[in-house]
Amino acid sequence: MAGGHSIDALGQFELHPVLGSLGASLRFSQSSLVMVIAAALILALLYVGMRPRALVPGRLQAAAEIMYDFIYTMATDQIGHEGRRFFPFIFTLFAFILVGNYIGLVPGSFTFTSHIAVTAALSILVFVVGLLVALREQGFKFFGHFMPEGAPVALAPLLVPIEILSYLSRPISLSVRLFANMMAGHVMFEMFAAFTIMLGGIHYIGPVLGIAPLAINVALMALELLVGGLQAYVFAILTCIYLREAVAH
Repeated sequence: MAGGHSIDALGQFELHPVLGSLGASLRFSQSSLVMVIAAALILALLYVGMRPRALVPGRLQAAAEIMYDFIYTMATDQIGHEGRRFFPFIFTLFAFILVGNYIGLVPGSFTFTSHIAVTAALSILVFVVGLLVALREQGFKFFGHFMPEGAPVALAPLLVPIEILSYLSRPISLSVRLFANMMAGHVMFEMFAAFTIMLGGIHYIGPVLGIAPLAINVALMALELLVGGLQAYVFAILTCIYLREAVAH
């Protein structure tokens, strides 16, 4: 509370039903609605953008081709020849997170990647896919990775639990990294926007004082554009690394 104004920086992350309650515990929140919008935008970009199939691509076709080529190159470079099998999965993750991050920058929208439930679900999906691929490709040899090569057998009771915990921590680090970065950015937006309004209400010098937080918010917008793309890239490339380890013999 300051100057009669309160700052509720975390209120923007609250979920509210947008289509009414569909039951005692089933609600279609604004987070779910934005997810549907994100998926529709991705499909529209790919369908409308690639429909002309022009030798000299327009803007939408160029954007679709750049995204496609970027993720395909990443998958094949990181995983190898097998990366073509997992390209649709990696592309879907990257596009969904990227569009979700950028939709959240639109005033009045909602950033579903700022919710740990969403990022945890995506991370668990990556973990499960990687585990199933590893078991299919390597069989029981996969469990040999939990005992570092060349380590004394006597240290197995210590090393094996450490390696297992390290492996199981992957979805935690993957989900928290995305969630924390997106949430922190939007909290900063809220704080400096509130400072702009509060300082602007001061007589005579208020408009002058409000320029500073307004300028910071403009800089934060540029930073969030960078962070939104970077976090989608990090999520995708870590997925490639986990899948590379899964198919490696």
